[in-house]
Amino acid sequence: MSVRRYTILASLLALAVIFGAIEVGSGPRAAQAADARATVGNSVQPTQSYADTFERVAPAVVTIRAARRVRAPQQYPFWNDPFFQMFGGRNGNRSRNNNRSEVEHALGSGVVVSPDGYIVTNHHVVDGADQIKVELSDRRIFDAKMIGSDQPSDLAVLKIESTQLPVLSLGDSDKVRVGDVCLAIGNPMGIGETVTAGIISAKGRATGLSDGSFEDFLQTDAAINQGNSGGALVDTRGELIGINSQIISPSGGNIGIGFAIPSNMAKTVMTQLRNGGKVHRGMIGVGIQEMTPELATSMNMKTAHGVVVNSVEPNSPAEQAGIKPGDVIMSLNGTAVDDANVLRNRVASTAPGSEVNLTVWRDGQQRQMKVRLAELPQTKESAQNEKQPAEGANSGGKLGLSVEPLRPEDAQQVGLKRGTKGALVTDVEPGGPAGEAGIQADDVILQVNHQPVGNASEIRGAIGKSGDKPALLLVARNGHNIFVAVK
Repeated sequence: MSVRRYTILASLLALAVIFGAIEVGSGPRAAQAADARATVGNSVQPTQSYADTFERVAPAVVTIRAARRVRAPQQYPFWNDPFFQMFGGRNGNRSRNNNRSEVEHALGSGVVVSPDGYIVTNHHVVDGADQIKVELSDRRIFDAKMIGSDQPSDLAVLKIESTQLPVLSLGDSDKVRVGDVCLAIGNPMGIGETVTAGIISAKGRATGLSDGSFEDFLQTDAAINQGNSGGALVDTRGELIGINSQIISPSGGNIGIGFAIPSNMAKTVMTQLRNGGKVHRGMIGVGIQEMTPELATSMNMKTAHGVVVNSVEPNSPAEQAGIKPGDVIMSLNGTAVDDANVLRNRVASTAPGSEVNLTVWRDGQQRQMKVRLAELPQTKESAQNEKQPAEGANSGGKLGLSVEPLRPEDAQQVGLKRGTKGALVTDVEPGGPAGEAGIQADDVILQVNHQPVGNASEIRGAIGKSGDKPALLLVARNGHNIFVAVK
């Protein structure tokens, strides 16, 4: 065979193979393979199930029923109004006889945190209870002993006499991210153990619905209802990331805005309650408020960062360290702080007696200051030392308000010491600079641009030195000082 014929035959064979492959590829077998690929590619993938997670977690979530004896009122015209019902399910089985006292019942949930029977729940579920019953998922019921309860954090620790109980492992709530999937487990409305799913909607929330002292909530849209209080908020691994505590709702039912106490805060509180029955919190001794762009401009700051100190308690760690009203706390132990609630919680979670390092902005420059924390008195926790007051403002003259010198008797009525120098706001012009900034009648203007003032003339003189910047006013309202920038 010549080389030429061999070459031609080889070429024909190659073409046959190619055309054969094409023909086979368009035949029934190829079509089946293509259909199989299309089926896999276009099929609806199985929806992710949380059944395994729920089965692991559910045995460690319990139902709590608390009862206390209360004096019976003469009438109960509002008892069925949801507005007067506690979130924890306090609904009171009230009789209509004339007995001098009756039993009020509360329903909530709890989480087993140790095999020997320690359970964490909400303070408001068991507050004032004379009798507490804990029902496990296997229907066993135990009498519970109160180990300790902490109203500022809305947490309580109970103990039942049992062993080898299923527990939930604590997750790290600081690592939780907005958008993470979460599950809420509890006994809503007393219908039985229930799981709902959602996501973490926000972190670091403060609602002010409860005592409000140390709120640092995880917000979630997982359905939470009455009876879920004290139940578990877990991640998809089944780790406890929060204790369900509150909802915001005009009707008392779930609308997708629920709040849980972060597991890291719960761990700190319940450890102290187990060890000593009470919680010890650190205190600096300052009143603080949020920074605003207007305040930043008044304080010669390029950007609105930090937390503004508006008052310093006498003989407090802050006063001893040299902190003054008008200082701006930029960081605590090297970590930046731009939220008053965050700063308050960080200080409170630090042991009394500890020394902390503050970066403070004053007179156009940063200063490093060391403060040794005192212990926050229990009596002040509900009043919120290191409290974040509402904003306001005040002035005179061109600010659109009227003032008069603060008299000693007026000082006492507005929560100030006799002899305090200031100007009492008697009227505020609607739509004026002071009114727009939030100044109210009965506010007391103490300083303008760090200059003490006591009458309209002194206010006008101090304002005149502001130039193009907003005037910085120190105002006393309801026993708290606040800084306000007024344009």
